[in-house]
Amino acid sequence: MLYCERMSESLSVVIPAYNEAVRLGNTLRAVVDYLRQNSPDAEVIVVDDGSSDQTAELAREALLDAGNLRTSVISYKSNLGKGRAVRLGLLAARGEVTLFSDADLSTPITEAPKLIEPILRGECDVAFGSRALNRELIGVHQPWRREQGGRVFNLVVRLATGLPFWDTQCGFKAFRMSVCRPLVEAATVDRFGFDVELLYLAFVAGLKLKEIPVRWDHNEGSKVSVISDSFRMLNEVGLIRQQARRGVYESAIRAVHELKQSA
Repeated sequence: MLYCERMSESLSVVIPAYNEAVRLGNTLRAVVDYLRQNSPDAEVIVVDDGSSDQTAELAREALLDAGNLRTSVISYKSNLGKGRAVRLGLLAARGEVTLFSDADLSTPITEAPKLIEPILRGECDVAFGSRALNRELIGVHQPWRREQGGRVFNLVVRLATGLPFWDTQCGFKAFRMSVCRPLVEAATVDRFGFDVELLYLAFVAGLKLKEIPVRWDHNEGSKVSVISDSFRMLNEVGLIRQQARRGVYESAIRAVHELKQSA
């Protein structure tokens, strides 16, 4: 595999987790087994977002048999939100390419090359999985109301931000951290609208983004509430627009431009 041959020691995988003690063990075993075979010098970071169960302890136990993989578990007491957890993991990662994946592996870790290889080839700086580009890759669909709500949300995102993408919410995204780090540091959305903010910042900073169809299966146990979290995410999209108008992101965008010019 291209990414295994060229950058195995510069790959990090970040997994945010909140009350995932039931399924995190299987997830980490799958991730560790895959990376040991394909990218044995990679890094795995689990971010326990203030779980009230044994998520952190289980993660540490599951990572004991990780071979040469670098591993770490970041844990804190308060639930700060998935967006904060992902950002903390991205900023802690040492890999030049860093992939974050949902803890339920709705997109299998075996899909990772689809995102990593375009970054390695210089085709893009951010690559993210999409359920919308090829729905034949969806094995188990979400309940009808949740799926339609996602489509409406993405339409609102396109209209509100100008992002030309069809699925901003799939929990499978990879970043070239050398240019994306200032944007991650500047992001402020802590809950489920964080994906939109990161993609928006990368887009307005002039980075190359690529939406890629990936395999995906709905798993029961989602932490997203169709009604309350949908309204919260819409409010977060509005906040992103307000902060953009107020210049909150300008210094980070300038930093990215400087990094690109010096590369």
